[in-house]
Amino acid sequence: MKSKSGHPGDHKSEEQRSGGRSESCSFCQKPTVVRLREPNRSLCAEHFIQDCEERVKRAVEAEGMIAPGDRIAVGLSGGKDSTALLMILEKIFSSTDIELVAITIDEGISGYREETMAAAVELTRRLAIPQQIVSFCELFGRDLDSLLFRREKEACTVCGVLRRRALLEGARRAGATKIATGHNLDDEAQSVLMNVLRGDLPRLLQDTSSGYPECFIPRIKPLIPLSEKEIVIFLMVQGVFVDLPECPYAHTALRGEVREMLADLEFHHPGTREKLIHARNMVRERISGNFVGESTRGGNLITHCRICGEVCSSEICAVCRVLGDVANIT
Repeated sequence: MKSKSGHPGDHKSEEQRSGGRSESCSFCQKPTVVRLREPNRSLCAEHFIQDCEERVKRAVEAEGMIAPGDRIAVGLSGGKDSTALLMILEKIFSSTDIELVAITIDEGISGYREETMAAAVELTRRLAIPQQIVSFCELFGRDLDSLLFRREKEACTVCGVLRRRALLEGARRAGATKIATGHNLDDEAQSVLMNVLRGDLPRLLQDTSSGYPECFIPRIKPLIPLSEKEIVIFLMVQGVFVDLPECPYAHTALRGEVREMLADLEFHHPGTREKLIHARNMVRERISGNFVGESTRGGNLITHCRICGEVCSSEICAVCRVLGDVANIT
């Protein structure tokens, strides 16, 4: 099992497979659970946990993600990524004036959401972090299962649009100054490749973590230095990894195909994920300012939805378009 960190030069890890041979941590005599490269070294559970926390902390500081006095709305689904995110942020900022509040979205997916919701509630209780639960039924009048009637192939698109609105609403209720999501290295690289495959230049150049802070609550992604496999190991060595069910709609997403494609490329060409993200960042640095300026002058980038009044980039926002399509179908 191989895994990489989020930036060239950071530690890159692979699961220790020594064929039964005992190997000690490079910093102590405890058994190794992970071997890191660049530089090449082995880490026990304790030092691996510390390494993950330090990498996230360095990324937060280097990118200026969090400022003194911030109140961070942490998107907590109950899955592995958001669980690791809340645990690491709580550890890093427990003795500071940074406040954390967990926002959990209940989409209403029968046979799936109940378990992840329970895991999210248990984690916030254990960490003594306040939690707000926002449901699709409350905001949109219906749960996701009913919203997807006769449009199951659009599941991830519909859910993604509505989840972003629900998370924003939860953050507003919590008085948050930033929204933290559990996107990891794999997620970010997949998003870059998906935007390229779709020819979606606006999404490639900007997202809600950059630009227009006066219109949006800024979003941050502290877990990007860590790969999905590193996050699994991080939770497993602490005994908090729970094998939760997969979303029943996951098979409908383009992301699943991109995930497999990128995993194969990473296996044969190590460093592919970091290079994709680095290339995206270079493109943003070179043309994003000009792109934003031209779009703003055209008057069609930032406006307000004529139905709900939310900030958006067209006459009708994505949420109202989704809900309007549902109304037409039903």
